[in-house]
Amino acid sequence: MQVYFLGTGTSQGIPVIGSNHPVCKSADPKDKRLRVSVWVSWEENSVVIDCGPDFRQQMLTSGCEKLDAILFTHEHADHTAGLDDIRPFFFRQKKDIPVYAHSRVLENLNRRFDYIFETENKYPGAPGVQTFAVNNNEDFKIGQTKITPVEVNHGNLQVFGYRIQDFVYLTDVKTIDTAEIEKLKGVKVLVVNALREEPHQTHFSLQDALDFIHLVQPERAYLTHISHLLGFHEEVQQRLPKNVFLAYDNLTITL
Repeated sequence: MQVYFLGTGTSQGIPVIGSNHPVCKSADPKDKRLRVSVWVSWEENSVVIDCGPDFRQQMLTSGCEKLDAILFTHEHADHTAGLDDIRPFFFRQKKDIPVYAHSRVLENLNRRFDYIFETENKYPGAPGVQTFAVNNNEDFKIGQTKITPVEVNHGNLQVFGYRIQDFVYLTDVKTIDTAEIEKLKGVKVLVVNALREEPHQTHFSLQDALDFIHLVQPERAYLTHISHLLGFHEEVQQRLPKNVFLAYDNLTITL
């Protein structure tokens, strides 16, 4: 399995428009972060988790040429606003793109991208999707591979993370129930959000994320959904435990 970090930034990305914060002015490419998303590929499968406003740029940079499915975590714009840019995949593959999400998220996307979900008199330039509702405690398959949804809380909003074999991707986590943590047993690679040093009402802080990693005990952990307020990449990395890494855009890891 290969995991390509398409974007590792928070909702505004880094640099933030108009900001004079030192991290936003950094010349280090690891401090420049597009909106959060990953591309996961294994065997013949090519799947993206979340499809934000930087999706087109991310696909061009990564060289992704095939899209078998999109797994959505939740409906916020930084995770969904790029849905229209699946058009080249739809035209090339000549079939609807499977989309997996909570039914609430599918309804939200249907309202915002009604022309994509239209079934009658559809505009010929629009892409097509095949929707699948994800339910907690109900595994599903992509190809022959089991996908396990992991329910977390983004403040008061329900969000899904996903376990694919020994890889787990969680973003926009603030709290997670004990029963959901049980689903993470034996994971080799855990990706989880770490917004900043200071506590936040809807996201893990850095210490929250480190405490969670210590609880789960993965072989390796990668931090994502990072704000400029967390600090410079190289400085933060030096302070992390030896098996915890600050993810950055275009980082590729192999399991």
